[in-house]
Amino acid sequence: MSATANTATSDREISITRDLAFPRELVFKAWTEQKHIDAWWGPTGFRNATREMEVKPGGVWRFMMHGPDGKDWPNKIVYIEVVRPERLVYLHSGDDGVEDVSFHVTVTFTDIGGKTRLFMKMLFASVEACEQVKSYGAIEGNKQTMDRLEAYLASML
Repeated sequence: MSATANTATSDREISITRDLAFPRELVFKAWTEQKHIDAWWGPTGFRNATREMEVKPGGVWRFMMHGPDGKDWPNKIVYIEVVRPERLVYLHSGDDGVEDVSFHVTVTFTDIGGKTRLFMKMLFASVEACEQVKSYGAIEGNKQTMDRLEAYLASML
């Protein structure tokens, strides 16, 4: 795993790269089907309940992320670009009516000899918004989420 950044936006982005020992099509499926993503999305101890998920440009994924401390986190993702099985681009925010930091996400799935290099970049509108999310533990949370994805992919085989 490594962090990378575009120098023009590096002060307002969080990126993660993970090489996964699974085919790209399987990894993409785990990211785009409700029965799979609810099983692994989020940091350790969190669980999800999807209300709707339509993975297509303009489609929406609404879900409640339940924290281990009992706090609920309403989430809304609006898909901007979906290129199967290569790329997802979306806007991630709190659900409607919830004040929250929103950010633009690009996820790429690159085939590396039958395995997958997953790259995810979260781009924030301001340095302050990025720093706020980092203060919530976003970097460690992203690592834990990728750990959970990797474990879940192994269970799919």
